Amino acid sequence: MQLNSQQIQDINTLAAWLALDHMPADGTLEVDLAILAGHAVLPNVEGVIALAKKYQLPLLISGGIGHSTVLLAEMIANHPLYRQILTQGKSEAELLGDMARVFAALPDDQLLMETASRNCGENAAFSQKLLDKQKWQPQHVLLVQDPLMQRRTWETFRYQWRDRADAPEFISWPVFVPQVMMDAGMLRIIGAPPQGLWSMERFLSLLMGEIQRLRDDENGYGPRGAGFLGHVDIPDEVEAGWQRLMLLPGVQSRL
Repeated sequence: MQLNSQQIQDINTLAAWLALDHMPADGTLEVDLAILAGHAVLPNVEGVIALAKKYQLPLLISGGIGHSTVLLAEMIANHPLYRQILTQGKSEAELLGDMARVFAALPDDQLLMETASRNCGENAAFSQKLLDKQKWQPQHVLLVQDPLMQRRTWETFRYQWRDRADAPEFISWPVFVPQVMMDAGMLRIIGAPPQGLWSMERFLSLLMGEIQRLRDDENGYGPRGAGFLGHVDIPDEVEAGWQRLMLLPGVQSRL
């Protein structure tokens, strides 16, 4: 795919806004729990697993059989470190739990597994239910998801806890912020090692679709649409970039 400098800038503007990052610049971390929502971007998964190991942080992994399950299983099967993991019939949480054991030798007692959720809303609802069952009220929770879904995940978890007096502070961490660049005439994703990243087609489809889902209109997930999250203000530069990218051949057919 050949893109001009404005189109590349627009993609990077959207990606940077979606990959909401609350991690302090100095890397200091004061959280009681990390929640990893199931997805298939392996460098991102490895980042939160490494953080959990470094800080001996409990890790709640949320994900049943959903949109990313087949892709996650394929990524694991094709990865030189993880291909030993058996993937048949497993939930996303079980697959990611196996990654945590292989990558960082995390013990089972450091992992909480939620294996029924099928989407972002259920990630939030079922994680809340699991924590309630455990009688655990963490004060500060680190949220990690596919970087392009990070903002929506943060909004969804906050919305799920909106009526709770014991709602924790949710801290969004995308692990890395994906960007694109032209390299020898090819569009390439940068920000993390290439093994286990999106295909370019999936990256662009998810990038454009997330803006639609965050809208507060009849087609979005806000109060005036599906009602999965609260109102989200989309910055003017993000909206303008999205509108320009929608004019590219084939973009609308990917949504």
